[in-house]
Parts: sequence; structure tokens; C-alpha cells
Amino acid sequence: MMLRAWHRSLIAALLALVAAALAVLLLNRLDESPPGGSPLQSTPALVERGAYLARAGNCMGCHTERGGEAYAGGRAIPTPFGTVFASNLTPDRQHGLGAWSADDFWRALHNGRSRDGRLLSPAFPYPNYTLIQRADSDALFAYLQSLPAVAQPNRPDELRWPYRTQPAQAVWRALFFRPAVFQPDPARDAIWNRGAYLVQGLGHCNACHAPRNAFGATSSASDFRGGMLDARGWYAPSLNDPGEAGVAAWSAGELREWLKTGSNRHGSAQGPMAEVVLGSTQHLDEADLAAMGVYLQSLPTKASARAPSDRPLDPTLRDLGAELYKQHCAACHGEQGQGVAGIYPTLLGSRVVTMESASNLLQIILRGGFAPATADKPRPFGMPPFASELNERELAAIASFLRSSWGHQAGEVSEVDVKRLR
Repeated sequence: MMLRAWHRSLIAALLALVAAALAVLLLNRLDESPPGGSPLQSTPALVERGAYLARAGNCMGCHTERGGEAYAGGRAIPTPFGTVFASNLTPDRQHGLGAWSADDFWRALHNGRSRDGRLLSPAFPYPNYTLIQRADSDALFAYLQSLPAVAQPNRPDELRWPYRTQPAQAVWRALFFRPAVFQPDPARDAIWNRGAYLVQGLGHCNACHAPRNAFGATSSASDFRGGMLDARGWYAPSLNDPGEAGVAAWSAGELREWLKTGSNRHGSAQGPMAEVVLGSTQHLDEADLAAMGVYLQSLPTKASARAPSDRPLDPTLRDLGAELYKQHCAACHGEQGQGVAGIYPTLLGSRVVTMESASNLLQIILRGGFAPATADKPRPFGMPPFASELNERELAAIASFLRSSWGHQAGEVSEVDVKRLR
């Protein structure tokens, strides 16, 4: 009797495994076209359109190794699961997209699958790119096919087991990915929908500005609650939170200036966001800048549930921080953190200083503050790094001083916090 029960349990488990495997297989084939297809009829206008879209998506930012040939791949993209290396997008037949068709390229964007059938790592943000319309995919492909071919081999990813395996990728996709082209919201106008399309899809903004679960997945392309870029040590602040990166209270002109130049009276783009402005948003036309602004300012406003720190800063640490600020910072940022308009950003009320995560503040102090050099602001003022001048205690002291001065109540930064970023 017990043997029969054991057999039934085993059969039930096997059937459940078969059903799960079948579900994973079917979910990985949703809305998928076969590889191949007829050649794309490229035109100069299509190539020009594709070049614009490639800048809008900042494709070169990931697919170009520092100091390397444009779009030839090789740049390391760190993730919590290991390192992914961007692929060669030039029309080299052996290593790039030279043997690909427009249908193959569409399948990569829309389904996250390579020409050879291999599932792509979601470090390539196909959960966002799936929203791209087919006409834009074809334009991107036409542009990439117009580039000089570079015979640079693709470097294999260095993901830990089991994340590097295709079965693991398939299970991840079955759980967290569904292909879906962007559908305009009929309750919104064309400008808002254009902004949503750019921000959610091609711009893949929430690939940084959203929290990720234990498996590295976001909840949706419209989630902008903020996320820690663990492998890089930067925090992409919430676009919903006015205390972080929410822009609902900014004027349209201030937001346009930020996207176009990387700075405005509220501050300047730093770290990964400076790269986005440099390679992407500064190149957008006025209509698309306006559309992105309309969409970003329409996001629901939700402040994070954080209480001001009521713990007084250790007097010794405060005195050390005050002395270091006077020595290294006050000449530019002012004795009261007021800065100099158009030159040195204000620290008084700065969201980088006061938001809950001190990661970005520490990164700027450690690595220096460098706004992007854009066409409209080609020579922005920068700030030198202090990683080699100040030790962990001194860095913690100056950050804590900034977060507790001039009415700020953001809380103390510890030496451990600094060591994590070191």
C-alpha cells in the first residue's frame, strides 16, 4: 500500500515537472517569428532615422568598449550574477550582424532571442526593447548595417552557474518576460504617448530606475520607484519621489535643460546618468524632449516612507566634517552650501545630499563630480576626487556633516558605508 502511494507521488512529481517544462517552452515561444526573412530595403532616410534612434537608446554606450571601435562590443556590464559583455553590432559577418536579417534583429529586440536561437541575457534590456515598434526596429537595423564592419570577436559572458545556462534563462523568461509592443493609451494625447514610448521602451529608463527582485527582474516597464545599481555602487533614484528624482514640480524648461545639457539650477547629472545625457538625451530633438518631459512629469508622485533622523551627529565626527568641508569644499560650494549659480551646484537642499541612500553622495566625493560635456554646455565645471586624499573616517565625516547641516536631517554615514563603496 505504501509502495503504491510512493509510486503515485513519484508519477505526480514527474508529471508536474513535465508540465512545468512544457509551460516554460511555450512561454518562451510567445509571439515569436521564425529566423531569416527577406532583406531589408534600406534608404538614406531610413539609415538617418536609425542613427537618431540609436542615439535615443544610447546603444553605443553599452556596445562600445572604452577606447574601442564604435558598436564593436566588448564593454563589460557588471551584474549581481557576474559580468556580461556587450556584443558586436557592426555588419561583420562572422562576429557581428552581417549575416542577420531585419527579422532576426526584430526577434532579438522583441523576443530576446539571437539569430542562432540562443536566449539573450536580460542585461540586454529586451524587457524594455520588446515595446519598440517594428518600423523603428527596421530603422535601427538599417543604421547598424551601414556602419563599418569590425572583425572583433564577441567575448563570452562570465556569469556564475546556473545563470549562464540556457535553461536558467528560459525559466527566468517564463517567470518575468512577455513580449508586447507598446500600445498607446487612448486616454492620453499623442505627446504623452510618444514620451511613454521613449521612456519605457527605447530609453529603457526603468532598467536603472526600478527595484529588482532576487532574480534581477523588474515589475514592469512603467515602474520607476528607484533601484540600487549594486554592481556599480550607484543608486538610480525614484522618478516618483520628489525627494529623490521626481520632476513633477520642475518647470518644463528646467526639465528640458536637464535632459539636453545634464544640469540646471537643481543640480547636475553624475555617474551613469551623466553617460545617458552624454550619449542619448542631448541628441534628442525638441519634440521628443518635450514628450519625455510631459510623460515624466505625469508620473504619480509618491514620497518614500522615511522619517528624518533624530539621532544627533557625534560631536567629534561633526567637528571633523566641518573642518574638512571648510578646507576642501567651501571655496566652491560656499560656507552655507549655497554654491554659485551656473557654476558650482548648491548643496543646500540638494537631493543627492538628503535622500535616504548616501551612495551617490559618497561616489561623487570619492570619484569626483563630472557633469557631461554637452553641445550646449561643452565645458562644465568639475570636482576633483578625494578617494586618495581622505581616509574612510574623514569621508564618512564630511558626508555626515553635509547630511546634517543647514537644516538637513538625512542621517549619519558610517565608515562601513564608505568601505562598501571603496
